[in-house]
Amino acid sequence: MLEIEGLSREWTDFSLNGINLTVEDGEYFVVLGPSGAGKSLLLETIAGFYTPDRGRIALNGTDITDLPPEKRGIAMVYQDYMLFPNMTVRENIAYGLRRRHMEEKEITREVERAAKLLGITEILERNPLTLSGGEQQRVALARAMVVRPALLLLDEPTGSLDATLQREMRRELLSLHKELGGMVIHITHSRDEAISMAHRIAVMFEGKIEQAGTPSEIFRRPRSRRLADFVGVENILEGTVISGAGGTMVDTGRLKIVVAGQIEHGKRVLASVRPEEIMLSKEPLKSSARNCIAGKITGMQDMASFAEITVDAGEPILVHITRQALVEMEITVGSDVYLSFKATSVNVMER
Repeated sequence: MLEIEGLSREWTDFSLNGINLTVEDGEYFVVLGPSGAGKSLLLETIAGFYTPDRGRIALNGTDITDLPPEKRGIAMVYQDYMLFPNMTVRENIAYGLRRRHMEEKEITREVERAAKLLGITEILERNPLTLSGGEQQRVALARAMVVRPALLLLDEPTGSLDATLQREMRRELLSLHKELGGMVIHITHSRDEAISMAHRIAVMFEGKIEQAGTPSEIFRRPRSRRLADFVGVENILEGTVISGAGGTMVDTGRLKIVVAGQIEHGKRVLASVRPEEIMLSKEPLKSSARNCIAGKITGMQDMASFAEITVDAGEPILVHITRQALVEMEITVGSDVYLSFKATSVNVMER
C-alpha cells in the first residue's frame, strides 16, 4: 500500500498542497487533470526527486519520505521514455539490474523474460534511436518492470502515440498489470484513458486533489462545478432545494427536479443528470422514474454512435439515444416529447 498524508511542496511558481492519497496493493490508480495541474510534480515527489516541505509518504508500511530515489523500490516511466541512445535495447533494459550488481546469467534471464512479455524480443540488439514510438514505449516499460518495483509510476505513457497505438498500449498496460500485479499510478489528461483503465481516479487542479473515487463516482457524482465541467458533465442546472409532495426537489425557477436524499431546505445548489440517464418518449412513461417532464425538441445532432437531442423542458436538456431509437420514434425538431429519469440519477453539487 502507498500512503500519502498531507504532502506539500513549494517551488518558485507552483506548489503541491495537502495531498492525501492511498493506493492499494494491486490497484491501477490514475491521476487525472489538465496540463499544469501538478501531476508530474506529484509523481516526481513520490519517486524521491523532490523532498516534500511537509507531509509523509509510506510504501508498504515503510516511511520513504526522506529516502533517495534508488532506495524506494519505485520505478518511473516518462512520456519521452528517456532511453539511453548509447546502449542497445538489451542494455537499456538491463541497466537497473546491473546497478544492483546482479549476476549476468540472471540479468540475461530477466531481460529476456521482460522482452517476451512486451513483445520486443526481436529488437533487443537494436539502438533505441531506430525504434518507433510504440517500440520505445515498450522498451521503457520493460526497463522499469524488470527491476520488479513495489510501485510503478507512469507519466503520460501514451501521450506521444497516435490514437491507434494509444488504444493498443492501454490494453497492453492493463494486461501486464493483470499478469504482474503490484501498484501502478498512471497520470493523464485524457478522460477516456482514465475511465477505461482506472480502478480509482484522483482529479488534480492547481496542485490539489479535487476528488478521488471510482470512475463512476468521478464521472457521475462530481462534487464541484469545476470537476463536472472537466469530466464533461452536461445538464448542469442551478436551483434552490425545496420540499414538496414529490419529495426533495431542486427548483430552478423554470423546472422542478426530484432528487434523492435529504438536502438542506433553501440551499442553492447545482443539479446535473447525464444525457444517457434520461429516457425520451412521445408519451409519459409508466415507470419508477420520479421525474417525468414534458418538453419540445429544439435540436438534433448525429454523433455517429448515438443521437444527441436538445429538449426545451423549461431548461435546455440534452438527451442521448441510439440512432435506431431515433428512427423508430419518428421524432424531429418541433416534436413534443417527455423526459423521464430517476431521482437517484440526479447529482447534487455545491455551487
